[in-house]
Amino acid sequence: MRLWLSRDCEVSIRDQLVTQVVLSILSGELKPGQRLPSTRELARRFHIHPNTVSAGYRELARNQWVEFLKGSGIFVRTDKPDRPPGALALDQLISSFFQSARELGAPLSTVRSRLRHWLEMQPPDHFLLIEPDAAPAQILIAEAQEAVALPVKTCAPHDCDLRASLVGAIPMALSMSEKTVRRTLPDTAELLIFHLRSPGASLAAHLPAPSTALVGIASSWPMFLKTARTMLLAAGFPPECLVLRDASKPDWHRGLKQVAAIVCDSLTSRELKNMPRVLVFPLLSESSLQDLRRYEEFLCQPFAP
Repeated sequence: MRLWLSRDCEVSIRDQLVTQVVLSILSGELKPGQRLPSTRELARRFHIHPNTVSAGYRELARNQWVEFLKGSGIFVRTDKPDRPPGALALDQLISSFFQSARELGAPLSTVRSRLRHWLEMQPPDHFLLIEPDAAPAQILIAEAQEAVALPVKTCAPHDCDLRASLVGAIPMALSMSEKTVRRTLPDTAELLIFHLRSPGASLAAHLPAPSTALVGIASSWPMFLKTARTMLLAAGFPPECLVLRDASKPDWHRGLKQVAAIVCDSLTSRELKNMPRVLVFPLLSESSLQDLRRYEEFLCQPFAP
């Protein structure tokens, strides 16, 4: 896990630590059950007070990101699944189907024929991102649509017409929204899970950089602005060198031509073509984009009897 902690910034060391651990968990850089560095180890590595690290870990534990195991250390939480993993759930469903078919006395040839009929009658024709926050949803749609040919649409988990939206759709959700989304779906519905890209890895590709250079941060998603600012401050950039622009506001381009580089999301980058160096920090991990492409390839394969 990459960490940048800066004393010379207005964001507290504790908040820098908490933000970066949460992002590492969401991006998959930190795995469920993985042990975190001890309080003493982090304090020694970054020359900070152990109480600061301890306070950050306690906050992460309160919000159920990590757990303390007595005598063993601090670990990323491993939630007990309230349903079988996707492949096992699907196998159980298929097994139940064939058991019911046998009880009806249906010949195997008839079962195959009816399965072929239903698969060909209503194949999915679009991806549906189910996301409660509209701002990141638009960014995620833009990134997903670059990876696949099928249309990518979005809706909120509690939309009154969600059931209608699911017809012909392949539901998708961010890992951070998975529990909320699953509660709104039928028990047998399949759900593709997306993971966020590690922001530490994205930032590391551009470091070291002159800490006195003006750097713009642009996005219509407040969480992107806050997170990017925290990461840059932790990497040693002075707050006066960071220029934040909310892309949902009028005249948000103001002053960006004077900066050395602009950190932005994939959607905002489309409106910065004539600007100085643009550093796009994608939200979706490369593994999630690969899963999306593989799923589309599977759907486009002809059915083999």
